[in-house]
Amino acid sequence: MRSIWNGAISFGLVSIPIKLVNATESHSISFRQVHTEDNGRIRYRKFCELEDREVTQSEIGKGYEDADGTIIPVTDEDLSHLPIPTARTIEIVAFVPADRIDPLQMDAAYYLAASGAPAAKPYTLLREALKRSNKVAIAKYALRGRERLGMLRVVGDAIAMHGLLWPDEVRAPEGVAPDSDVTVRDKELDLADALMDTLGEVDLKDLHDEYREALEEVIAAKAAGETPPESPEPAQPGKVLDLMAALENSVRAAKESRGEPAQVTQLPKKTPTAKRTTAKTPAKKTAGKSAATKKTTAKKTSASKTSAAKASASKTAEAKKTTAKKATARKRSA
Repeated sequence: MRSIWNGAISFGLVSIPIKLVNATESHSISFRQVHTEDNGRIRYRKFCELEDREVTQSEIGKGYEDADGTIIPVTDEDLSHLPIPTARTIEIVAFVPADRIDPLQMDAAYYLAASGAPAAKPYTLLREALKRSNKVAIAKYALRGRERLGMLRVVGDAIAMHGLLWPDEVRAPEGVAPDSDVTVRDKELDLADALMDTLGEVDLKDLHDEYREALEEVIAAKAAGETPPESPEPAQPGKVLDLMAALENSVRAAKESRGEPAQVTQLPKKTPTAKRTTAKTPAKKTAGKSAATKKTTAKKTSASKTSAAKASASKTAEAKKTTAKKATARKRSA
């Protein structure tokens, strides 16, 4: 791999000669600007304002425009002799746990290759020290006309460096989250957890750029004079009115895609349903109490009527006996 920068890692009093190599590459398809009428290439030409002529790349340098419009030329040699220690050095300033680095700061990635045999020993020392400490190194370096922040970590048997944005280059997420208060129920979280478990993990090596593949098919078809393949009609997403139902359907679809049984454990639906069920139970109890009360009242009424009837019959019998005694006494007097 071709190096893009040569320098050294400054590790305390240890200096490690290294070469900077790009760790990533782009596979995106690039397009040319063309004239739509005849497919002629559209080119941008660079002209010198003073001489009014086109210049080549070898004639183009750098210059800083002052406030009054004056151009101050700055050469590559000027940049290589900047009065800072990081001009040709990756200066390690600290070692920190990897989780201290905010992923939002991550930028371009590079491999640091040992430059020559003398660099092998200190390079290996730094690599093994990073491995044993489970930490990453924070460093400062200069590249492409500016000082940058970097993070060194071990990848396999190599040391990789990720460019980092300066903390003040990361925007605060103000106004991004929803403004209104939203309440998430435990049942919804349970279904979300079930969906996450169903989707599971993935080996990133199995993922690929489907857009680029489709674009290559279109280009190949047009080059062969054929009709480009048409994309399938995308499913029209409906409005999610019931979040619980949407989550359940998502879990079911994920299971089906993995060849698993699509049955989803039904969780209790909404709170109003539970309230209606709860409301019916007291009603039944009240009805039972009412019936029992009626029976008890009826028994008491019946017993009361029976007692009254017995008392009335007893009084009638006594009255008859008294009348009979009086009649007998009158006959004896006569």
